Amino acid sequence: MLSRTAASLYWLGRYVERADFIARLVEATVRLDALSPTPAGEAAWESALRVTYTDDAFAATGREIDQANVARFLTIDREHSGSVVNCLDMARNNARAVRTALTREAWTAINRAWLLFNGRLRPGNAMATLNLVEAVKAETRGFEGAIIRMMRNEAVWFIRLGAAIERADNTARLIDVKYHLLLPEGEQVGGMVDRDQWTTILQTVSAVTAYRWLYSEGLQPSLVIDLLLTRPELPRSLAACVEETVEMLSLLGRRTGLQGEADRRARSRMTQMHRTRSGEVIVRGLHEWLGDFVAENAELNSAIARQFRFI
Repeated sequence: MLSRTAASLYWLGRYVERADFIARLVEATVRLDALSPTPAGEAAWESALRVTYTDDAFAATGREIDQANVARFLTIDREHSGSVVNCLDMARNNARAVRTALTREAWTAINRAWLLFNGRLRPGNAMATLNLVEAVKAETRGFEGAIIRMMRNEAVWFIRLGAAIERADNTARLIDVKYHLLLPEGEQVGGMVDRDQWTTILQTVSAVTAYRWLYSEGLQPSLVIDLLLTRPELPRSLAACVEETVEMLSLLGRRTGLQGEADRRARSRMTQMHRTRSGEVIVRGLHEWLGDFVAENAELNSAIARQFRFI
């Protein structure tokens, strides 16, 4: 496989996962805003910007932080490179570059998601925004389903590798923002707003039912963190993403013969993750641990690019 084909497949996986995550984040924030009194609603939208590392970019627009402005910025703003519409643009461009490596179903799902943002739907009020992001989620789920049904080869493995790297980054930043920034000043830890926010985090990563299955206790922040950090049963947990990264790199290494720095970094990270206990992480400093994880994930991304000669 040509290195540029591998790069397009990898970034296709990353951009589809990013678009799906932002859509989920906007949907969850709309619901949290509806449940939250002022100023908690504004804090919820500010947190969405912080999760996506776009708070400075949004501030530069001079707009007020509210549902209409932030939802538009994160979904359909062509001037914002990290918006859903631009993520889908990049996903479609990469998919076109490797069209022959994809099934008709996979290409159709990407193309339909892209068409949603080109003159047909525009978010306005809360219901319109929810309809838009739900449509995006449906198409990205369709893409994931199409990938699962494709022949097991390098194309599928590169897409899944990119998605795993992106998903790990998103989950880590989501936990970090909630744990350190989201609860408005004056609100009680463990109070109604705090519980609503932790429930929103679970909704963002499709983990509400998983939490109820795995933990008999009521909603507890420490257990939510344990679920999102160390439980491989949850596909969007850091543990699951770390394991999938190792699996995809191993499959690609056996097929292509290209093994090296990325494999070593990924296996080392998985070994560390298996030894990780969420309670110890919280005591020692969750913010610092997550910051190190995000930095390590970025280094692994660069190592993958070098190993498979993306650059």
